[in-house]
Amino acid sequence: VMVWLRRCTHYLFIVVVAVNSTLLTINAGDYIFYTDWAWTSFTVFSISQTLMLAVGATYYLTFTGVPGTATYYALIMTVYTWIAKGAWFALGYPYDFIVTPIWLPSAMLLDLAYWATKRNKHSLILFGGVLVGMSLPLFNMVNLITVADPLETAFKYPRPTLPPYMTPIEPQVGKFYNSPVALGAGAGAVLSVTFTALGCKLNTWTYRWMAA
Repeated sequence: VMVWLRRCTHYLFIVVVAVNSTLLTINAGDYIFYTDWAWTSFTVFSISQTLMLAVGATYYLTFTGVPGTATYYALIMTVYTWIAKGAWFALGYPYDFIVTPIWLPSAMLLDLAYWATKRNKHSLILFGGVLVGMSLPLFNMVNLITVADPLETAFKYPRPTLPPYMTPIEPQVGKFYNSPVALGAGAGAVLSVTFTALGCKLNTWTYRWMAA
């Protein structure tokens, strides 16, 4: 019975965490729409993606104890996102505007840290967390590179769901010294350690609940 309960709980948690991670990051490329606040939004969204990837992937990785599952988790998020972004075609958005899911490379680094340290959980938290935090903003910049003209596209295809209070009052030129990748990577390197630790703790809580 306990084996059955553990397996069911395991798959239930994976689905719940993966789906929620995807929902929270599904529009993480929308900093393109906030034309005057693009760099600020880029940094904030990079950290939010780092949070959902690190927590979910670490949980899944430490639950199974098999290096490679973090990448598999990121793949689940990517597929969910591709399906959801497919709706953008129906709204008339061009292909080069659809945001690219960029979680896979960072998840691979997480797996690598876990494998290279012989499945040491504390090394995973420290090394894996720093690697994810520093790499994700770099890969996130791919979203800006792949869009032909972000400024023109944002005005040509405005988001109908953009709330009035998010509309910029005046341009924020030079925000963060025009270095959102550096700021995101710096903040991510610190914060992702905490995010990764949270993923490990979630795994511990899950085991305790199942053993009760």
